[in-house]
Amino acid sequence: MLAVHFGAGNIGRGFIGNLLYHSGYETVFVDVNAEIVNLLNEKNEYKVVLAEPGQQEDVIKNVRAINSAENPEKVVQAIAEADLVTTAIGPNIIPFIAGLVAEGLRKRAAQSDKPLNIIACENMIGGSSLLKEKVYEKLTEAEIAQFEGQFGFPDSAVDRIVPNQTNEDKLMVKVEPFYEWVVEETKIVGEKPEIQGITYVKDLVPYIERKLFTVNTGHALAAYFGYYYGEEFINKAMENPQIRELVEGALNESGEFLVKKYGFNAGDHAKYIQKILQRFSNSHIVDEVTRVGRSPIRKLGPNDRLVSPARQYSEVVGKEPVNLLKGVAAALLYDFQGDEEAIKVQTTIEENGVEKAIETFTGITAESPLFNTIIEQYKQLK
Repeated sequence: MLAVHFGAGNIGRGFIGNLLYHSGYETVFVDVNAEIVNLLNEKNEYKVVLAEPGQQEDVIKNVRAINSAENPEKVVQAIAEADLVTTAIGPNIIPFIAGLVAEGLRKRAAQSDKPLNIIACENMIGGSSLLKEKVYEKLTEAEIAQFEGQFGFPDSAVDRIVPNQTNEDKLMVKVEPFYEWVVEETKIVGEKPEIQGITYVKDLVPYIERKLFTVNTGHALAAYFGYYYGEEFINKAMENPQIRELVEGALNESGEFLVKKYGFNAGDHAKYIQKILQRFSNSHIVDEVTRVGRSPIRKLGPNDRLVSPARQYSEVVGKEPVNLLKGVAAALLYDFQGDEEAIKVQTTIEENGVEKAIETFTGITAESPLFNTIIEQYKQLK
């Protein structure tokens, strides 16, 4: 079986590529990083190390790579022959691969009617749906009609912490032991891909929101509160009782609305929160708060990990999400000079005031009851 995977970075190799190998796939990585592509083609294997006391090593074999900038036609051919296509490239890059994917599917459709599923494994809601939308923009109406029956774009939720790392072995990746890969089975065409570690569900949204508003929310808050209190690394931030209390308080708030909205078992969700807090505290993962907190404009977005759970808590539970809003305030104070978005937020605050920044970046207006609380929390922290 052949899998084409866009993105030969740490997530691609350490998470998706790892599971594909153990499920019997030959994996072709598609990337523009010439060094990584050349090393994969030279060695045809790499190591994945678990970030735990035993540091267990796993050798991932049966891999090769294509440089999509130099050899796009080879990518098109690989898609035409593939049994599965996956991505782990980051939400912003999805539109840039749509043309190649469209060409690959076009070539495949001309050769056979064999179905194919394309699964975007991105840190976002609806990654595969976004890729489908961008691919379909490249097609004729006749092609769209043909592709609808032959190609599936099932959305997925993925979760594994893979920190920034510099290893002597450029292909080696260190990953946390925990992972979760949930795929929406109703959008699959043909047979479900048999992949070790995938959980298929009929409705993905509850699982995406549970992950985003627990893992991503908690991780971002650990970063912004960590930065505020002068901590350099996430695991060290979580050793600070003040930070841990704030992060746990925020996750209890997001958890309360998730349980009420989707009917998750309250006891199970409380255990899930504690598991997430343990993961952030893993001393074998040294992750800088400035890496986890990067791109604050995206993270402050109306539908992202800070504002959305705060707004939904207010709507669903009917109370004020104090800890989540304090997290929004901490993100507005994030002034790391190595981050263009952080600089832009600070410039907006300096030139137009924090009120304007809140409206601009969070979409929360002065009419919202959340607005004044963010300002209060901001002034308290400042």
